[in-house]
Amino acid sequence: MKDKIIELSNKYHNETREYRRYIHMYPELSFTEFQTTEFIIDTLKEFEGVEIFTNFAETGLVAKIEGQNNGKKSVALRADIDALPIHEQNENIPYKSKNAGIMHACGHDVHTASLITACRILSQLRNEFEGTVWCIFQPAEEKLPGGAKQMLDNGLFDFIKPDFVIGQHVMPDIPAGKIGLHPGNFMASTDEIYLEIKGKGGHAALPFKLVDPIIIQAQVINALQTIVSRTIPAHIPSVLSFGKIEARGATNIIPDSIKIEGTFRTMDENWRKTALGKIESITKGIASAFGGEADVNIINGYPVLYNNPELTAAFKEKAVDILGKENVLDIEIRMTAEDFAYYSHKAPSVFYRLGTGNPQKPETLNPLHSANFNVDEDVLAYSPALLVYGALSINFNAK
Repeated sequence: MKDKIIELSNKYHNETREYRRYIHMYPELSFTEFQTTEFIIDTLKEFEGVEIFTNFAETGLVAKIEGQNNGKKSVALRADIDALPIHEQNENIPYKSKNAGIMHACGHDVHTASLITACRILSQLRNEFEGTVWCIFQPAEEKLPGGAKQMLDNGLFDFIKPDFVIGQHVMPDIPAGKIGLHPGNFMASTDEIYLEIKGKGGHAALPFKLVDPIIIQAQVINALQTIVSRTIPAHIPSVLSFGKIEARGATNIIPDSIKIEGTFRTMDENWRKTALGKIESITKGIASAFGGEADVNIINGYPVLYNNPELTAAFKEKAVDILGKENVLDIEIRMTAEDFAYYSHKAPSVFYRLGTGNPQKPETLNPLHSANFNVDEDVLAYSPALLVYGALSINFNAK
């Protein structure tokens, strides 16, 4: 069956590329992917034997391809469908975004196009495999609380009950033609930190009459860094970064308050809870010591993404069958986050990085989330095959 899957994936390369380009031209933000969903549904309806369900998220859908003896095996494949609020600056491509200020700068167009073609291949092979494959087209990966959580909260895994889940994500740092895998904890949890330091503002020439929130925030930011540098066990990767400080003062005005925004990420769920508690207690303690107050608002984001080691090893073996041993890489953990992590806490999962960079095509080397991001579309010849072959050839049931 492997050779047939590879043959079909190559056969439909042009169509997969056209799917990707259409989706790229009409990107939509998280939870508003109505046109994208309509395009996916209309395309899937062209494939015989594909059943579509739309009751797990407003703009999400699940496609079911049932093989023989459908109760024997259940596998889920996932793609995310949303884009980012970025104005695309790729000028010399015919499929540049037509929706101003919105762009597929994270490769979700590649993920979605690959999964559409995977559905097409599966529909043609449905008399040649046992079990059921569920293809999840998920909204809102880019925005908390995330589309994965929404679909799971609406009973997705009660309905499909997968033995395991496979997901992929493009990576320009990995050469096209290769993929990267990492067993165990792979991607970090992410939480959003919103702090407001409240003091007493006034004339900057009279600081002794005031409670300066700018001085307090400087102490707070410095102190919070000790959570990572002095509290966390050395073997647990963690990052605490602040990217926004807003103080409505002036050269001669000390403001009443100052707002700070940042992110905390780690690879350990137990430590995550401890660290978030410390962020709150340190912030409020320092503000109080200086005569001010602090409001702390922490929005919990995605959990740690966990690649089941046995499943990851099995997928690696199958990827070698498709790409060759030299093209399946062992890669390091990433402190970026992914809402595929929610699936990985509900069922055995493997999430791999699809290399899309090509030095001969410099436009493919731009980083994710940049206004010039693009991919080597040659990868679309085999990205559907990786999903299909993994789903059909791996026998894994941890229940």
